[in-house]
Order: sequence, then C-alpha cells, then structure tokens
Amino acid sequence: MVTVAPTEHRSRLLRGAVALLRAQRVAALATLETDGSPFVSMVPFALEPGQGCLVLHVSALAQHSGNMQREPRVSLLVMQPEQAGQPVHALPRLTLLGQARLLEPGSESWARCRAAYLARFPEAEPMTQLGDFRFVAIWPEGARQIAGFGAARSVDGAELREAIALAAEPAGPVDPVGSDALTSG
Repeated sequence: MVTVAPTEHRSRLLRGAVALLRAQRVAALATLETDGSPFVSMVPFALEPGQGCLVLHVSALAQHSGNMQREPRVSLLVMQPEQAGQPVHALPRLTLLGQARLLEPGSESWARCRAAYLARFPEAEPMTQLGDFRFVAIWPEGARQIAGFGAARSVDGAELREAIALAAEPAGPVDPVGSDALTSG
C-alpha cells in the first residue's frame, strides 16, 4: 500500500507531477531492442494506486511487448502538450524509469490493473477479450521532473508511487495547481 501525505504537506512540485499524471493519458515508452538500440512507441497508460504502478495493455504482436519481455528496464515520458504561444522548453514533463512486468491473467495484481485500466479507458473493454493482449505493470524506480523552465529535479521511487496514488484519485477542487505554481516549492 502506498502512503500519501496530507494535502498541506505536499510540495508544489509533487502536485505538479500529480496534475500531469492525472491529465495525460498517453506516454512515450522507451524499450530496448535485442542489439541494445532504443525503441520508442506511444502507449496509453493507467494508474493503479494501491500498487503504485502504471498499467499498459499491449498486444503480443507489438515491438515494445517483445522488448519488455526480454529486457524489463523501460522509460516513459509523460508531458503536457504544446500550446500555441507558449515556450516549448518550459513544457511540464516527467521521465519515469522502471521495470515492466507482464501480469499473470487472473492474478490479484492483474485484476487490479485491469480495473484501473478500464476505469480510464472503458472503450478498451473489448480488447481485453482478445487473446494476444496482456496487461503490463510498470513499477517506477525514479523519475526526472521538469516543472517548467529552470525547475527540474529527480524524484525517488517512493515519491513517484505517492504521485501515482494521488493522480489516480478523482480530480476535485482540492489542490489546484497552475503552471506558475510549479516553479517554486
């Protein structure tokens, strides 16, 4: 179970990471080819708060699936989309490093990750019935957060799991964060 700090003890940077993980539903996934070359693809992701992991639903036919089975070290980039008139160098982003694990169908972890994925992507339910699709959990070990121009930091695995747990909660009026609030804290 992931421990979550009370709202008044959360840094602005943590709140920025939470807002980014909550708002964005796709990431760039980097895996390693057999020769060690990087391979990047786009993946939808969900958040499973109890285990503090990101959830992917991937086809066995996808290049990244074979890469993750062979070499579980992965990286995911989650970022705010570009906005007209705004400097691209200041876009908030989070580069996560972690380990990918194919989940055993019917296991408790699989059921929790499936529920989290379908809560975020209910339209994907028919795909969960296809035999070549699998759920993969990405267990975060750390991240690099860029919260705006000149606001960068490393995030350890424990804080990252807390951010995932918080981001999985329904959004509400508590704790709004504007982009200007991300550069201090």
